[in-house]
Amino acid sequence: MQDTIIQDTIISVAERREPFGIPVAGSVMLHVAFVGAIALLVFVNARFRGNQWGVNGTEGAIQANLVNSAPSIPLPQLTPPTPNVLATEMPSPSPAPPSKETIPLQQTNAIPIPERKPKLRPAEKPKPASPQHAQPLNQPNRANYGEAAPTQLEHAMNNGPQRNNTPVTINGGDFASRFPWYVNKITTLVSQNWYRYQIDQNTRYGSQVSVTFLIERDGSVDFTSITIPEPSSSPSLNKTAKEAVQRVGSFGPLPDQYTGRTVSVEYTFTYDQPAH
Repeated sequence: MQDTIIQDTIISVAERREPFGIPVAGSVMLHVAFVGAIALLVFVNARFRGNQWGVNGTEGAIQANLVNSAPSIPLPQLTPPTPNVLATEMPSPSPAPPSKETIPLQQTNAIPIPERKPKLRPAEKPKPASPQHAQPLNQPNRANYGEAAPTQLEHAMNNGPQRNNTPVTINGGDFASRFPWYVNKITTLVSQNWYRYQIDQNTRYGSQVSVTFLIERDGSVDFTSITIPEPSSSPSLNKTAKEAVQRVGSFGPLPDQYTGRTVSVEYTFTYDQPAH
């Protein structure tokens, strides 16, 4: 019973229609009023102000006139490039030939100006080539070098020991003249290993003693070959000289250009007065 009453109520509510005319009439009246307000505003503006404003203003006010339309500014037109490089099909020759107006008139009574000819330089005389080396002049009462006849004396080869200011003497051959750097090396090493302070103070200054020895191919000293042919009167000088050679031990390999197996060396020790 109750379900039936509820269904009848729902159906009656759904079938009930609301009035449609009142909202539509209100909307139309609102639009008409809005359009009328706009028309009234335009009429008032045109009636009282017109196309000018600021005419009736106070002194010092800015006056401006409305312009209906401004003249249009023409835009630059793009000119198409010409296919020809030259402006005309008949180009003028360069330079242009002189016209009659530009050609100076020659007067009949004018004196011609002589043309200046360049001065010719005289041809230079060839100079004899100078000698590569200055030649000495023959002078009286002086000997002229290079004019003497060659001597007929025979030059003998000196194969003996070479003695000079160095204490080292290489016996036999030309080892000292071919390898002076190795001779200087022997002198330096032996002198550095000779302890002069071990020599007896009673030894006379200027006393000398020579020690002979052999240097092997690898530069080592053959200790069995160390001898003193003529000992000095100072035993301490003889001892220190022999120990100096033994203390060196090796002088470095012999030069590659030297083909011998050993080198015989004689070193002379001189006991000098020490410098003060």
